Amino acid sequence: MPGLIRGVARTAVVAGTATAVSNRVSRRQAGRWAAQESAQEPQYAPPPQQYAAPQPTYSPPPAPAPAAAPDMDARIAQLTQLAALRDQGVLSPAEFEAQKARILAD
Repeated sequence: MPGLIRGVARTAVVAGTATAVSNRVSRRQAGRWAAQESAQEPQYAPPPQQYAAPQPTYSPPPAPAPAAAPDMDARIAQLTQLAALRDQGVLSPAEFEAQKARILAD
């Protein structure tokens, strides 16, 4: 009888451990999937100004209209648009830096 109880107890411990490990793995995978889904959601949403004026991938954005001094909001909007193009792979990091320097120099 002690051998039978020991065998049953061992089986219960192994089954309990397997269940605990399985639950932990499931929770971890669910957390990773949720993180991946939340990270991928912005890729599916187009940037707000992406379709307003399509720009060729081989030329820099057009120069702004001559003004006394462009306000900070316009510069931020241009930099945001450049960053979106860089993130999409349209601009290389070097092209992005050159355009950023041009915008900030104006």
